[in-house]
Amino acid sequence: QVQLVESGGGLVQAGESLSLSCAASGRVFSIDSVAWYRQVPGQQRVLVASAASGGTTNYADSVKDRFNISKDNAKNTVYLQINSLKSEDTAVYYCKLIIKYTNAGGAYQWWGQGIQVTVSS
Repeated sequence: QVQLVESGGGLVQAGESLSLSCAASGRVFSIDSVAWYRQVPGQQRVLVASAASGGTTNYADSVKDRFNISKDNAKNTVYLQINSLKSEDTAVYYCKLIIKYTNAGGAYQWWGQGIQVTVSS
């Protein structure tokens, strides 16, 4: 079994920065690709940042140059640094990790519980 715990959200002022964390524990051999999504009530969950196992990153146009996704393999933790926050960044943020349980086994998708980020202008 795997547990994902997100942290770092909260209420911030526009223009400030925030760092979200997603820590994986349990049956984790390695973390392959990672991604962060966000969802506003009444709307679909939207991909904002991703990082492939080889390190290639991609960002939604709306967050490019402000968001940075990174991973600490030693800590099994994924981060999302958010700079120059805007009111439209207000959403629940979810991490999604592709995790391998063993060296030879398959990879499985796990979602974090979601964390609220609220930006006041």
